[in-house]
Amino acid sequence: MLTWAGAASVLGLGVVAADPPAPADRHCGVSWVAGHRITALDIQPLVESHVNWIVQTPFGWQRSINSPDIGLATKGGVLWGETDEGLAVTAKLARDRGISTMLKPHIWIIEGGWRGEIQMTDEAAWDEWFASYRRFILHYARFAKEHGIEALCIGTELRNCIAGHQDQWRRIIAQVRAVYDGKLTYAANWYAEFEEIDFWGELDYIGIQAYFPLCKRENPTIEALLEGWREPLAKIERVGKKFAKPVIFTEVGYRSIATAADEPWQWPRRGEVVEVNLEIQSRCYEAFFGTFWDKPWVMGVYWWKWFPTDSRAGGPAGTGFTPQNKPAEAVMARWFGGRVAGAP
Repeated sequence: MLTWAGAASVLGLGVVAADPPAPADRHCGVSWVAGHRITALDIQPLVESHVNWIVQTPFGWQRSINSPDIGLATKGGVLWGETDEGLAVTAKLARDRGISTMLKPHIWIIEGGWRGEIQMTDEAAWDEWFASYRRFILHYARFAKEHGIEALCIGTELRNCIAGHQDQWRRIIAQVRAVYDGKLTYAANWYAEFEEIDFWGELDYIGIQAYFPLCKRENPTIEALLEGWREPLAKIERVGKKFAKPVIFTEVGYRSIATAADEPWQWPRRGEVVEVNLEIQSRCYEAFFGTFWDKPWVMGVYWWKWFPTDSRAGGPAGTGFTPQNKPAEAVMARWFGGRVAGAP
């Protein structure tokens, strides 16, 4: 079996200090949707689909894209699953079934807007924002340490906060490492951001939110989807080679509609009328696995998204992202069950 050290040699990545987990130990993950209190029954479908990691997502609350203050909501006022209690209970229930957790805090803009557009008015405001962000992420670093959470994502899709401030992020990484000894990554947006970051060497994984457009045609074939991955694959490989770090797809997903591969990042729009297309979603899953799952430098994926069982999510009439109760779930389970292409 080709180890990461062997792969690094083959790919020209140079000498690395140690091998990461073998491919059989890859992150076979889903993004867990927080809700009301759960039990072990909510975890069982993950076991049946060979999931061995989940992402949990608490939020920091920022008033606007120009506000420098980030509020913590560790209890009350948010869904139970997003509170510190809910995060801890969910992680323990998952761990009891052999499933690890990555904690992946996000910023939520209360007045609307995307966290990638955060922009302070001057350097003094940026200093205030980073001080606030450090309080936010260090809370979750200490929480992850206390509760034995195995991996932490130090930020998600914060492109404007990265540009021109990469030394600030190096300081954040050092402060997080001082209180937390698990694996670290950052979740960079697929569009340019993951190629612009120069602190990947300070982290354990290169993290990518992989909503790359694959094909503009409706109802694309699997061959067209595989071709659509050709250019993104080359870009991802270049970044991996540059920093000699394994890649983890911190988020990827497709709706069950005919245009799922065109703009995969698009959420359902209010009042939209769209036909269900379960086959396209499952083809997109097949194309992802067919492109990446035999690459020794790929350390895992987290599919968007997975609901507790009492939500009756997905199903043959569902046009949303979840693979639950759809053909895509069987595709995911088959690849996760084999861990590597061609395995039984």
